[in-house]
Amino acid sequence: MIETDKRKAVFLLHQEGTQVREIARLLGLSRNTVRAIIRQGGAPPPPHPRADKQPLDEELLRRLYQQCQGRRARMHEKLVEEEGIAVTYSTLTRRLRELGIGDSPKARCDRVPDEPGAERQHDTSVYQVELAGRRVKLVASLIYLRYSKRRYLRFYRAFDRFKMKCFFHEALMFWGHAARLCIIDNTNLARLRGSGAHAVIHPEMVSFARQYAFEYRCHELGHCNRKENVSYYTS
Repeated sequence: MIETDKRKAVFLLHQEGTQVREIARLLGLSRNTVRAIIRQGGAPPPPHPRADKQPLDEELLRRLYQQCQGRRARMHEKLVEEEGIAVTYSTLTRRLRELGIGDSPKARCDRVPDEPGAERQHDTSVYQVELAGRRVKLVASLIYLRYSKRRYLRFYRAFDRFKMKCFFHEALMFWGHAARLCIIDNTNLARLRGSGAHAVIHPEMVSFARQYAFEYRCHELGHCNRKENVSYYTS
């Protein structure tokens, strides 16, 4: 939930004429969250019945699943902060299982041999941390070898395509090795269009990868964890 003081700050900035984009940047919120708070006049959302007493709408859950690319934690945030539905995370995941949302058919999954040094994966995560007494947003960029779980991690104030290429260069120079396959999420920093097996990688990133003799591949939606020696392919 968004703190009461932050909600008041959002509404006060809105009344002073500050644009939604700037409010979101200043307070570390999404634009949709800022708009929802403004609609509520800066006040906390009204209490709702217990989530287990009101079934979560299937159409809403399927729409959020697509918007959040299968990230259940982000779905939970949007349900609570933007939809005003007081649902627990465990209730959300149970409802998703009941509806079969995110559960892939067995035919889409296959186990393949793990070859040392053949594959690595890149992930980014956003953290709110306190620096010099202020809450700031940091982007964690992590790359690891699938077989050995060897990792390389750096934090950034902002992460764009240029920083992504710099990060890969530093990591590969540090390791002295470039696995020929790099699994990435469906980020537009590397992806031009499409998703999963149908994703088209941006020409700039294709050219960059060619210099280090590797290629990118986007994981399928909902199949972001390849750490357990499981590879996913469309049938």
